[in-house]
Amino acid sequence: MKTDSSSKQAQQANTQQKPKAVVYQVFTRLFGNTNTTNKPWGTIEENGVGKFNDFTDKALAEIKALGVTHIWYTGVPHHAVIRDYSQYGIRPDDPDVVKGRAGSPYAVKDYYNVNPDLAVDPANRLAEFQALIARTHKNQMQVIIDIVPNHVARNYQSISKPAGVSDFGQNDDTSVEYAKDNNFYYVVGEAFKVPVAKNGYQVLGGEQHPLADGKFVERPAKWTGNGARKAQPDANDWYETVKVNYGVKPDGSKDFPSLPSGYADKSYQAHYQFWQTQVVPDSWVKFRDIALYWTEKGVDGFRYDMAEMVPVEFWSYMNSAIKTVNPDAFLLAEIYNPSIYRDYIHLGKMDYLYDKVDFYDTLKPMMQQKTEQDYAANLVSIQSRFADIEHNLLHFLDNHDEQRISSPEFAGDAKFGKPAMVVSALMSSSPIMIYFGQEVGEDGSEETGFGDPSRTSIFDYVGVPAHQRWMNNGKFDGGQSSAEELELRDFYRRLLNLSKHQVFSANYAEIQSINRSANPNYSQQQLAFVRYSQTDQVIVVSNFSEQATQALDIIIPSDLIAQMQLADGQYQLTDQLYNKTSAELNITNGQGKFKLKLAGLESMVFKVMHKVAK
Repeated sequence: MKTDSSSKQAQQANTQQKPKAVVYQVFTRLFGNTNTTNKPWGTIEENGVGKFNDFTDKALAEIKALGVTHIWYTGVPHHAVIRDYSQYGIRPDDPDVVKGRAGSPYAVKDYYNVNPDLAVDPANRLAEFQALIARTHKNQMQVIIDIVPNHVARNYQSISKPAGVSDFGQNDDTSVEYAKDNNFYYVVGEAFKVPVAKNGYQVLGGEQHPLADGKFVERPAKWTGNGARKAQPDANDWYETVKVNYGVKPDGSKDFPSLPSGYADKSYQAHYQFWQTQVVPDSWVKFRDIALYWTEKGVDGFRYDMAEMVPVEFWSYMNSAIKTVNPDAFLLAEIYNPSIYRDYIHLGKMDYLYDKVDFYDTLKPMMQQKTEQDYAANLVSIQSRFADIEHNLLHFLDNHDEQRISSPEFAGDAKFGKPAMVVSALMSSSPIMIYFGQEVGEDGSEETGFGDPSRTSIFDYVGVPAHQRWMNNGKFDGGQSSAEELELRDFYRRLLNLSKHQVFSANYAEIQSINRSANPNYSQQQLAFVRYSQTDQVIVVSNFSEQATQALDIIIPSDLIAQMQLADGQYQLTDQLYNKTSAELNITNGQGKFKLKLAGLESMVFKVMHKVAK
């Protein structure tokens, strides 16, 4: 069997890649909360809230022990909240345009400060976050925070901006729908109207509040964050936010310079130099300055929300400026359109993109035990189709937007995520990300107010039960965890640390097709591939079925054996996850074969060891 040319290109490229990054996404507001009340729409006093200070050295050391290299602290920039912080000079937020009791982290109100909920002393909130940055660095991990360039809170007002910085919209000409240097788009002559509620929704669950009157003053109305252009958006629109103007006219045409031909192949330095001679829309400058402000404070990278809703030329401008200051910055984009992946990497100078559409969306039905398609074959095809950029496509099974694996609406049990996690972590040289609580099987089942169970709430004050059991009142030792939760966390620790081995940033080859065609016991619920370098060879086989396999004869084709530089003979295979299972690879006339039987949902990560003496 021949390996295809795209795989060979990927193999050549992979040998030059950086070591694999492991990202731990944590919802900062929830991580340290020990309160277990979980009253729907509960206040801080009723349900509690986590603080920056809850990320103690012990907590960070335990995160580091999982193999983590980067922590994405979600929900750090000051977003709209219901809680009254007027004594700190913060204008109260109107619950008619805030989602949930605690507010959406993606409706940022002040980019030059942090969420006051997260500080022990709200007046000192920025210093408390800077101390967390320092602690994270001391524990040898890097810090990522969100930047949400497509939209800001309906009531954006920075009280912390540096001298000389103007607020979004402060200098806009509101008499026109669009102007190049306006930060927003306007519905000229019409005032904003709060959406008509659907499905019995009541602001704050029906609680009385002086500002919860179905009104919010905004004249003229602005376009809503998702692009809705009516003065009264729909209840399903992102009505708590307003869309930022990047110099894209209402008809979709661009009012800014284009990158010259050939810039997809040029370095970030060349991109940076190009933009030094160009005049760009005001919103571009504002967001560049925000990113550089946080870079100066020690933030190591950014996760960009809905990056594809912002022109790729802006990303060239933004990211080249960041890389000029910090060449090692970690720049991750949320993006869901595979047809533009390469543009956002090569032209936009992104380091990494979500591999949600395609990879995650193919793994999900496998975890749900669906078999109507050959999803394993689809994964192999996806890996081949994106071989030239596979290093840039970050893998995950869980994040704040997705259903928890353990939720009844998804798989119902964290065990179904095990083979998928092995494949996500080891199939590609790309970074792997987990969401806090995933490693102990959190199911997101709480009924918390705004939003639905199956996803841990990002809108309300809530405790996260499985994570809280691991946290054990701040001891971070798993003292209240069940045996199953501890076993799962041990699995994640072993796998994530293993994934950082150099061989998983080296060459990849698929062996799925030959084993499906030549092995009668090998079904579409098994997936096998090889990772190898000049010094190491690893064979990964995962069983996505809850049922044990029959005996399998795993075949390694002759052209791959040659690339792995293995001679005829017998080789010991040792599982690298648990070091408990061995097999023997027999190579005859250049073709390899070994026998294997997998338990339900089991994976083996076999390292080719010494040659067995005859």
